[in-house]
Amino acid sequence: MSRVFVGLGSNLHQPARQLQRAFGELAEIPGTSLEARSSLYVSQPMGPADQPDYLNAVARLETVLEPLALLDRLQAIETLHQRRRERHWGPRTLDLDLLLYDDLVMDSPRLRIPHPGMGERDFVLEPLLEIGGDIEIPGRGRAADLLAQCRVRTARRIDE
Repeated sequence: MSRVFVGLGSNLHQPARQLQRAFGELAEIPGTSLEARSSLYVSQPMGPADQPDYLNAVARLETVLEPLALLDRLQAIETLHQRRRERHWGPRTLDLDLLLYDDLVMDSPRLRIPHPGMGERDFVLEPLLEIGGDIEIPGRGRAADLLAQCRVRTARRIDE
């Protein structure tokens, strides 16, 4: 079994509901169990400002699936949520990012692990630290140190 962290984000069509549904769908992936889920965090959009704020979270999974097989499952869940890829960093019903897969470092045309940019995003690091403890991001350092270095900090935990 491999320990995996998945980032979740939504800013369309009842984002909290989208994330709650997605947590359940992650738990239903064959050969995979949902071990922990973070609180929800609200943050300003990274991309175009003409969109609603995002809700973000992180899930910790245990899985027997290889990284690309898991990515296929994550993208299938996004499709169930009518995910559209119309604009880079644009609004979305659901975004699922494979952040970490054990200590694997991978750079392929379809998938990069650790997820690029996660070390500069407070809306990823805050929920990751909540459920991952003093986690190390391969090749980048401790998540807590990376969060302390974030230039832009807009993420804040919300009550669900």
